Amino acid sequence: MVIWCIMKFRSVEERLGNLITDDPSVIETSLEEYGDLVHPDSTSVIHRIEAVDKCFSHDTVEEIIDALETEASKTNDPWCNSTLRRLNECSPLSLKVSLRSIRDGRLQTLDQCLVREYRMSLQGMAQQDLREGVRARLVDKDLAPKWNPPRLGLVTEGMVDQYFSLLDGERDLELPIQQREAFT
Repeated sequence: MVIWCIMKFRSVEERLGNLITDDPSVIETSLEEYGDLVHPDSTSVIHRIEAVDKCFSHDTVEEIIDALETEASKTNDPWCNSTLRRLNECSPLSLKVSLRSIRDGRLQTLDQCLVREYRMSLQGMAQQDLREGVRARLVDKDLAPKWNPPRLGLVTEGMVDQYFSLLDGERDLELPIQQREAFT
C-alpha cells in the first residue's frame, strides 16, 4: 500500500511539474484522474461533520469544550467523549494558542503561516509546558502533567500573544520570496 501511494504521489508530482500554468481549473482537471473514491468506515469523523461544525465553530476553547460536553451528554457518542478526554489532557495554554493559530491561519498567506508557525515553535521550545508534557508522557510516564497555568480560565491573552512574537534576540524566519516567480 505504501509503495503504491509513493508511486501515485510521484505520478501526481510529475504531472503537476509538467504543467505550464497556474490556472486552478487546469490544475484541478489534471489532478482528477488521480483521485480515488473513498468509503470511510463508520468510526470516521467525516460521519460526524455536523457535530464537528456545531462544536468547533465557537470562538473560545471554553465554548468548544462546553459544546462538546453538551453533544456528548445528548448523544453519548464515543467520538465526543474521546475528544473531550483528549482536550482535557492537553495544556490549557497550548489549547488556546492552537485555536488562535488555526483561526489566524485561515486569513493568512502561506508565507505568513510559516512565519507564525516558526515563532510558535521557538516559543513552545522555550516554555515550560512542552518540557512538562514530555516529562509526564515520556520520561516519568506518570501521565500527570502539571500545566502552567493549570486551567483554561487562568490563561491570559498576554500568555497567548507571547507565542506569536519573536523570542528576545532571535531573528525572524526569512523566506526566499524573491526567488519565486508566478507562472505567466
